Amino acid sequence: MSAPPFELVYAAEAAKVLNDLRAKQQYASKLKKVRKALRLLEQVGPRHPGLHSHNYQSVPGPGGAPLWESYVENKTPSAWRIWWIYGPRDGQLTIVTVGPHP
Repeated sequence: MSAPPFELVYAAEAAKVLNDLRAKQQYASKLKKVRKALRLLEQVGPRHPGLHSHNYQSVPGPGGAPLWESYVENKTPSAWRIWWIYGPRDGQLTIVTVGPHP
């Protein structure tokens, strides 16, 4: 693991969610929140206190890698999260998906 800034790499599922958010005006406020959280992950890193990043124990990441969860929203019904893993290379975070907390 390296220190910020990080390069964000998007898995196909995450890229699809972001494209879906961009495609409809009704999701503009959600997209703004997601972009802010992604910017914090990239520039400040997962330790930013507003992200509340923590290991997501319920599901393993791709290839069995530890999956992490960061907040997009908090104290909101169906609050959105970003799920990510470290890598594949040093200095990179792979955004696995983005969506409402299950």
